Amino acid sequence: MTNPPLPTISRRSRYDAVVLGSGPNGLAAAIVIARAGRSVLVVEGHREPGGGARTAPLTEPGFLHDVCSAVHPMAASSPFFRTLPLADYGLEWIASPLALAHPLDDGTSATLERSLDATAAALGRDGERYRRLMQPIVEAWPTLQTDALAPPHLPRHPLQLLRFARLALQPAQSFLSRAFQSPRTRALFAGLAGHAVLPLDYRPSAAFALTLAVLGHVNGWPIAKGGSGRITAALVAYLRSLGGELVTGWPISRLEELPAARAVLLDVGPRQLLRLAGDRLPRRYQHALERYRYGPGVYKMDWALAAPVPWTSIDCAEAATLHLGGTMEEIADAERDVWRGGHPDRPLVLASQPTRFDPSRAPEGRHILWAYCHVPNGSTVDMSDRIERQIERFAPGFRDLILAKATRTTMDLERDNPNLVGGDIVGGAQDLRQILARPVLKPIPYTTPLRGVYLCSASTPPGGGVHGLCGYYAAHVALRGVLAHAR
Repeated sequence: MTNPPLPTISRRSRYDAVVLGSGPNGLAAAIVIARAGRSVLVVEGHREPGGGARTAPLTEPGFLHDVCSAVHPMAASSPFFRTLPLADYGLEWIASPLALAHPLDDGTSATLERSLDATAAALGRDGERYRRLMQPIVEAWPTLQTDALAPPHLPRHPLQLLRFARLALQPAQSFLSRAFQSPRTRALFAGLAGHAVLPLDYRPSAAFALTLAVLGHVNGWPIAKGGSGRITAALVAYLRSLGGELVTGWPISRLEELPAARAVLLDVGPRQLLRLAGDRLPRRYQHALERYRYGPGVYKMDWALAAPVPWTSIDCAEAATLHLGGTMEEIADAERDVWRGGHPDRPLVLASQPTRFDPSRAPEGRHILWAYCHVPNGSTVDMSDRIERQIERFAPGFRDLILAKATRTTMDLERDNPNLVGGDIVGGAQDLRQILARPVLKPIPYTTPLRGVYLCSASTPPGGGVHGLCGYYAAHVALRGVLAHAR
């Protein structure tokens, strides 16, 4: 089958760089290269750009749901995105009064607020412990994040990084048991640690809890007005203002199908690189990529609702993000069960209710809800009843409000976005081994054995999340390499 004609790209005989994939990392890489004055083309196989940062009417007309990512603490805090004039291209962040609510069975919630003092005050007997733990990290974060969210390097602030790493590299469950006494505080942190998609007794699950808590205090956990697709639209518009080009609906099966370029940056994972490059890669490197491990996937649901979710806890109405998992012990059991190939009866459900704060996403008076739970990689088990029971547990009467819903198994997600291998939304297991070797152990993880070919996906440091940093770092490696003298 031949590729369709591409009337939207220029007639250049050769680009300085071609980027394959238009997720946030691919677009970030293209922007870095365009800002350096180089010619760049982004090629996207899907008919719409954005990868996991897209918004679509998944249930009924007029209801706009985020296809994958929904809440963006890392995007709003990204050291790279914060240098871009994305507000000039239509991106507006909305922060809910509470960054996060974690409802409990007694009808109350543990909450994460932008104010460190307010969060500590609500934690009762653990309040002072929380303050002593978090305040030094929050105060250091503007400089610490440069080292913490970077590939292996000589840190600019080694003592700050060492203090953070001493805490972050621990298993979350043992860390929480030592650090806090209250079940409420432990539950709140366990839900945060659940974003690691690791068992809570694995290292470095504590890092995810600490980082997400810090981001809540630094910038909140905002959503993009109009949906996550607005992030992509702003990135694309800014790229085009710099002279960069984008073509969509052009699937690539071999690297040779890409237009000629001095550098090729691939916003793809190890499995896709093997498919694209095939026997061109040295056998040893192929074997290393074949050993790369993907973690659990997700089962995702979206609902169109007749009214807001009727949470028992009034705090839940003030938060765009909710963690529905009960106690630390319940969350730890559920995440361990998934890692071992099981499907927990009471999964940790991560949910977002954007229309509480952004009514533009649904018809007047109507609402949407977005949620997922972790499942074994490649699972096709229907988790919809278990997810809805967890919501009903903390919001009795929820099911009576459902007008329509959409479900996606891990394999539905992979068919829509091949980077989500087996439904893994973070680009590969983020355990200690694959934080150090992502995707393989080498000093510059973005390079490949092929001259001028670089990886820039979430399968490279610093890993999953909408932050653009994988693309940012990979593009700078290319600019110091084959693009150093390109004009």
